[in-house]
Amino acid sequence: MFKKILAIVAMLFYTALALAAVDVNKATEAELDSVKGIGPGTSRLILSERKKGEFKSWEDFISRVKGVGETRAANLSEAGLTVGGKSYKPTTTTGAKKDDKAATAKSEAKAEKKEAKAEASAEKKKANADAKAKEARAEAKAERKEASAEKKEDRATASRPAASAARK
Repeated sequence: MFKKILAIVAMLFYTALALAAVDVNKATEAELDSVKGIGPGTSRLILSERKKGEFKSWEDFISRVKGVGETRAANLSEAGLTVGGKSYKPTTTTGAKKDDKAATAKSEAKAEKKEAKAEASAEKKKANADAKAKEARAEAKAERKEASAEKKEDRATASRPAASAARK
């Protein structure tokens, strides 16, 4: 009877160990594999990133381990994974995050639209300035032609009276 009780206690002890929190900075590959949601590939990724340095927080863990986002981090935390002894607590709710993304996208679109409008306005001003400069050049050219024509006419009239006076 004593052996049966001892066996049951041992099984409960091992079950408790299996369900105990696994710290990502201290766990072996086998311990990481025992966490629901982590397979051999993910545990190798975690270990290779951990060789570069311990994970400082869940955000650090999420940013360094490919394939782990906020949703998966929440699931892994529920399955018993911890980072530095702390379980995952999302910084923002998913709805708020979507709203933030939407607001950011909207403000970026506004900024792009404003920038495009400013560029179009600048191009229009440049085109107007170019047109005015071209018009000014054309007027100056016309004035030079007119002045030249007047000079020729003045010479012609100046030489005519002299010629007519010589005939008389």
